[in-house]
Amino acid sequence: MIVVSVLFVCMGNICRSPMAEGAFRARAKAIGLLEKSHGIFVDSAGTTHYHAGQSPDPRAIALTSRLGFSIKNQRARQALASDFETFDYILAMDRDNLHYLEGIAPEQHRHKLSLMLSHAPQVRLDEVPDPYYGGDEGFERCFRLIDQAAQAVLDKILAKHFPDHGRNVP
Repeated sequence: MIVVSVLFVCMGNICRSPMAEGAFRARAKAIGLLEKSHGIFVDSAGTTHYHAGQSPDPRAIALTSRLGFSIKNQRARQALASDFETFDYILAMDRDNLHYLEGIAPEQHRHKLSLMLSHAPQVRLDEVPDPYYGGDEGFERCFRLIDQAAQAVLDKILAKHFPDHGRNVP
């Protein structure tokens, strides 16, 4: 079976991209497509190295736990040029992240880049706002945007790479 790989990228890899990885992972797992030997492989990274090795923000961990999945074992890492060899889709949370990724992307892999919210036309924002300096309500708003886009990205991947796969996505 085909293996499709998806990388979510924000600035520090402790808020937005870990929540995106978790939401997408939960959706892919629910339909039986979260495997390294087949299906979809998912990861997240940051454009900076400041939080490398750290767990996601406690507010993101608490929110995703309340929603029924865990991101507590994820560890922040910095996005690398080599990620463009590994991943089929690289989704940036905002234009600053996208600009950084464009700067490290080998020319032949630039087509893999996009803003995450560009996949969810029903969302009227281009960028996922960074909730780091706000409270719980910012994380909840951020997650709602991410989750809508995660579903849209999964739908596109299913249509392109797994057209015969059942679509009992939650």
